[in-house]
Amino acid sequence: MNINPDLATLEFRAGPGGEEAKIWAQDLMRMYTRYANILGWKVEKLSDTAIRIKGPGAFTTLQYEAGTHRVQRVPSTERQGRIHTSTATIAVLPELPESEIVIRPEEVTWEFYRSGGKGGQNVNKVSSAARLRHIPTGIVVSCQTERDQFQNRQLALSMLRGKLWEKREMEKVATLAEQRSIIGRGMRSEKIRTFNYPQNRVTDHRINKSWHNLDAIIEGKMQKITQELQSADVSLLR
Repeated sequence: MNINPDLATLEFRAGPGGEEAKIWAQDLMRMYTRYANILGWKVEKLSDTAIRIKGPGAFTTLQYEAGTHRVQRVPSTERQGRIHTSTATIAVLPELPESEIVIRPEEVTWEFYRSGGKGGQNVNKVSSAARLRHIPTGIVVSCQTERDQFQNRQLALSMLRGKLWEKREMEKVATLAEQRSIIGRGMRSEKIRTFNYPQNRVTDHRINKSWHNLDAIIEGKMQKITQELQSADVSLLR
């Protein structure tokens, strides 16, 4: 598979936990945005739940961040000081050439709408944002950057190719799990990391290692974590 090692799309989805889970998903997006900024990588917000990161080894580094991230903390909405547990999942999607995963025009339906947010006169006045639905799988992708309609179409198609790749990978894992009774490779359904605020601790469950500088990690200073995962036994991450 001809994957671009320098380009990754991260999609954040809130899990069980109501409003706190939604806040946690946004906190994770902010954390990875800051991490990329610290490394001097380029970050582009594609939608309210997705960012695109470009930089040397971006996908190679971030591919191990895919999975379910759990948080244990007292939510800002909690009045009695009780600790809540919430989760958010991260999908790390690669950039694939069109020749690798072919999407036929008749397989998708398109919808165009006005972008929201800050920007020039084009924003909120022209239907440049794109949403597509892949008919065979039901996968829906939205892209609402401050670009023109053609560019948003291309980005949406790129995200769809990434999602189809992810679906294929998860199906492979499911087959292996049935054959060997093993756990998946840290994709969306598997809990890979816990952020425990009361104990100021971040734990990666795949390599059974913890870090005790949670506040700094949330601010994007997570190089030690990504470096540790890159040097870990790959079999532990699959």
